[in-house]
Order: sequence, then C-alpha cells, then structure tokens
Amino acid sequence: MTSASPTTTIPEPTGRYRRTGQRGVNAEMLSWLFMRGSGLLLVILVFGHLFVNLWLGEGVKRIDFAFVAGKWSSPFWQVWDLLMLWLGLLHGGNGVRTIINDYAHGPRLRLVLKGLLYLAVIITVVLGTLVIFTFDPCPSGGDPSLLPSICR
Repeated sequence: MTSASPTTTIPEPTGRYRRTGQRGVNAEMLSWLFMRGSGLLLVILVFGHLFVNLWLGEGVKRIDFAFVAGKWSSPFWQVWDLLMLWLGLLHGGNGVRTIINDYAHGPRLRLVLKGLLYLAVIITVVLGTLVIFTFDPCPSGGDPSLLPSICR
C-alpha cells in the first residue's frame, strides 16, 4: 500500500506578499511613532536649552542658583523644561520597555521589571513637575542668612 505524500507549494518569487498578522494601528506602532516624534522634538528642545544656557552670554560661568531662579520665573522656560523632562522620561522609559520586552525571559520577570520602570518614570515625572512649578527662590518666612543674595 502506498500513501500519497502531501505536496508543498512555494509561492512565486514575483508574487505579491500577503500579510497574515494584524493590520492597522496597534500599540507597538504607536510606540514606534512616538519614539520618532519625541526624539525629533527632544533634539530641538535640548539643543535650544544648550544654546541658551551655554552659548549665549558668559557660558557655563553664569549658571548658578540665581540664573535658574530667573529662568523659571518665566512660564515659557517652565513649559520648555517641563517638555524636556516629560518627553525625555517617556522616551527613555519607552526605550527601556522595549529592551525589557526583548531581553527579559519569562512573563513574571517582565512584569516586575516593567512595573518598576513605570513606577520610577511616574515618580520622577511627578517630582520634576512639582519642582518646576513650585520652585520659589525666596520663600516667605525663610531664614535670611540661608536665602540667596537675589532675595535681599
């Protein structure tokens, strides 16, 4: 008795490739697009930050507490630094998330590492945002000997 062997067909090399997976927008594609957009915006923000802080005026010699206090008295620079903080942390966190997905073997380890990553990003974003918007170089009721010279 002979059995018929199954035949395998190989598609024509000039034939059109057909996708078998999900089509359209998904989380990983949005993540990929965010990385490109945030990376471009971060380059502009960081080089603008470096240009204003280091290139203009006296350079690094003029950066001190009074410089930061004067800069953060302007809502423009508060928003600029806030965008750098948020985009930098979200961009970096998304990159580390991708590394965890690639190299952490096992769902439990992956879950723990991502949980720690998300917690660290959230805490840092919240604390950084609070520092930017609640920064007061001359708090009322502060000890005058501890206040900077710009407050006298």
